[in-house]
Amino acid sequence: MFRLWGKIWKDNHMLKDTVICDDSEDTRTHKIFHALQEICYEFDLANPIWLDKTINDFKRHSKTRFYQDNFVETIEFDYLEIQVIEED
Repeated sequence: MFRLWGKIWKDNHMLKDTVICDDSEDTRTHKIFHALQEICYEFDLANPIWLDKTINDFKRHSKTRFYQDNFVETIEFDYLEIQVIEED
């Protein structure tokens, strides 16, 4: 089971969160991209852009934050955070 936790933060308060579960036989990368797409759909957001900093943070900690720089549209929160909470 693969689970990715998505959270929206503003002023150090979590506004929304969701957990996406994936039991497919896809690669870890595909599971991450698919889960992020599901999180963005649920939160009604455009998919963020993976910058070098977000990629490096995710590789190092299995967790990263997407700020305004990662989105084409203006966002009404401080950042979207994703974190792997379970891997098989």
